[in-house]
Amino acid sequence: MRIVTEYAWHSLFAHDLFIVPPPGSEHATDPSTSSGQAEFSPEFTVINAPMFEADPARDGTASSTFILVNLARRIILIGGTRYAGETKKSVFTVMNYLMPLRNVLSMHCSANVGQAGDVAIFFGLSGTGKTTLSSDPHRPLIGDDEHGWSADGVFNFEGGCYAKMIKLRQDAEPEIWAASHRFGTVIENVVMDPITRQLDVDDASLTENTRSAYPIDFLPNFVKSGMAGHPTNIVMLTSDAFGVLPPIAKLSAEQAMYHFLSGYTAKVAGTERGVSGVQPTFSACFGAPFMVHHPTVYAKLLGERIAHHKVDCWLVNTGWTGGVYGVGKRMKIAYTRAMLNAAIEGRLAGVKYETEPFFGLAVPTEVPDVPNDVLNPRNAWPDKGAYDAQAKQLAELFAENFKSFESHASKELLAVAIRP
Repeated sequence: MRIVTEYAWHSLFAHDLFIVPPPGSEHATDPSTSSGQAEFSPEFTVINAPMFEADPARDGTASSTFILVNLARRIILIGGTRYAGETKKSVFTVMNYLMPLRNVLSMHCSANVGQAGDVAIFFGLSGTGKTTLSSDPHRPLIGDDEHGWSADGVFNFEGGCYAKMIKLRQDAEPEIWAASHRFGTVIENVVMDPITRQLDVDDASLTENTRSAYPIDFLPNFVKSGMAGHPTNIVMLTSDAFGVLPPIAKLSAEQAMYHFLSGYTAKVAGTERGVSGVQPTFSACFGAPFMVHHPTVYAKLLGERIAHHKVDCWLVNTGWTGGVYGVGKRMKIAYTRAMLNAAIEGRLAGVKYETEPFFGLAVPTEVPDVPNDVLNPRNAWPDKGAYDAQAKQLAELFAENFKSFESHASKELLAVAIRP
């Protein structure tokens, strides 16, 4: 890749987020030349000009902002936006085109590995907790956001992390906090006191999409090679602002395929421009805007790997409990971590499960260090009738969304589809 930027901090962002070839490697630039890049022939070029705006009437764009990816010419043009994340996601889009052609599943996920070599991957849209939950002091991080799954195992596409800063707490997420306060980290959209220069991570007056971009080696516990073996656990994260999905549920292989194609979460006011109240979002493969091939191409690759490697799959709700957004409360991260650890470490293999009626999910009746009344979301609602009505409404949204995939679905997948 060659990255051409108008802003210096965009260049630093690319250096933090992408893999920089080590000196002396095949793709390293040659410092002996006058420019340091005379011998470098890029396979793709990104040109990021945030101050240049498109004219929708002349250029046929939807707005003055544009992110154009031309796979034939191997060039990416970005303009009309200062958000550095567009550089990251446009390159991810290229990888999502190239990798399946090589029988590699490209994934919008984070990944870590245990001391026994057991790999866990975490799917989820922005705001569901991928970065936070994969940063575990006891499990080295393979990568933060974008990976491939090949015949050899899982590998990181990137060289850095892009963490959300909103309401970040030093005691709850010390590694991300420390990395976000180091020199060389790029902070976006975070409000800063003009006198003390202290960051106010609780201030969402600009947006809740506040970000920290830093090299992965800013973390104390990461896999230096960026590679590991095949996953033993797959976790699909959702932030259900309707407050009806269970905090953790065991998925069959077919259910995992269903939820991978659904890619559900719910956005709330402040996360994106124009979002008010609670807005359900279905993004196939947990990254629909960046998936170049049909979603079933990626789903097929995932299903084959789950079956071949006998992977345990889980649905985890990091969103609301006890009521919808504005009424209920956000699930405690300590509970979520306890549930995840129990699942990944195999401590939920022998517990009893109950099937809840609206989504057909197998919910454990007990999890170490988590109160039992937290596990069944219906129990957390004061008004059980209101819960039932809200759960039925969300189930209907799942069913409506899945209609576009029914013609491509196997009979096994259709058998687990949510039908209110």
